[in-house]
Amino acid sequence: MSSPVLSTKRVLVTGGAGFIGSRLALALRARGHDVTVLDNLSPQIHTADPERSALFRSIKDQVRFVRGDVTSRDDVLSVLDGQQVVVHLAAETGTGQSMYEIERYCRINIGGTALLLDVLANSRTSVERVVVASSRAVYGEGKYLSEELGPVYPGHRNAADMSAGDFTVKHPGCTTPLKLAPTDEDSRIHPSSVYGITKQHQEQLVMTVCPAAGIVPVAFRYQNVYGPGQSLSNPYTGILSIFSNLAMRGQPINVFEDGKESRDFVFIDDVVKATVLGIERAEAANQVFNVGAGAPVDVLTVARTVARHMGATIPITVTGNFRVGDIRHNFACLRKIESLLRYRPEFGFERGVSLFCAWARAEGSAQSDFARSMKELEDKGLLKRAAVVRPS
Repeated sequence: MSSPVLSTKRVLVTGGAGFIGSRLALALRARGHDVTVLDNLSPQIHTADPERSALFRSIKDQVRFVRGDVTSRDDVLSVLDGQQVVVHLAAETGTGQSMYEIERYCRINIGGTALLLDVLANSRTSVERVVVASSRAVYGEGKYLSEELGPVYPGHRNAADMSAGDFTVKHPGCTTPLKLAPTDEDSRIHPSSVYGITKQHQEQLVMTVCPAAGIVPVAFRYQNVYGPGQSLSNPYTGILSIFSNLAMRGQPINVFEDGKESRDFVFIDDVVKATVLGIERAEAANQVFNVGAGAPVDVLTVARTVARHMGATIPITVTGNFRVGDIRHNFACLRKIESLLRYRPEFGFERGVSLFCAWARAEGSAQSDFARSMKELEDKGLLKRAAVVRPS
């Protein structure tokens, strides 16, 4: 981190034993902040023996750790005393899983945020700033340019088109192909999954309630975060972890749709850097920022890059299958965060994947319920099979 710390703070990180939270907690401690972590050590993230998980062990002797849940008022009250900054990362993640575990995602993500804010609004605390982890999922499909209409924000794709192997994004009144554009913070908010809806509500609750309570809010819309420390066993985590684990186990990688769907993959160190800026910089006050690498990478390229760095010769199959609620494309416009916080991502995709795969090889493969998670989606009608994949 290039900027000096103006003053150290007492910082509470909810979900601070998770992938992003643990790295953030250690970075804050290294910068002189006093860090407390509240985390329930969910088995889905930390395995069935969570206190032996690498993420938990990385922080347990470095920061004050409290095992508790953001949906418990007593647990929240137990860690707020004396805190000046709250970084609210605790949430359930997973687009596909959110579409059938609806109550759980809403209870934890929306309910946990509401409870935290209720405590802050109705208690005498020393909290000055709340930083909330939002998501690119709030946008649904990203921003596109139309020859006829200019900037457009397409809605959900038609399942009948996708079943016929047509995965392109369409918009009413547009007769020529749409051109993908970087999605800025003023783009339309129209999430296409329950997870995205919960992140939208988390963000809006924080940005609405905090100013009324005299607290500074900051929201970060993270793109697809990856890097060392990401769970290799959680089937609802990012595709780099899923693909690398399959590669280490010598199993084939099956790519959805036609493989041309793309995301903005941002390395964990860049996410931590941006979040620290949101904690320390006055310019971050009352702002919502995209955090990404600022470039799209298609999923077929991801699969091939991971297999190459893992040294794995395995089949990579474009299946034509698709998940209900998945978007086609989204990548971040970074002009705002570059201008106000002087943030620039340092890790390009090739470098980041190389570092991630080196770490994954050292860790070794993990038991995963990925196949079961796919069957759950299919049984619930959320994973569908295309009759044919049309050439792009």
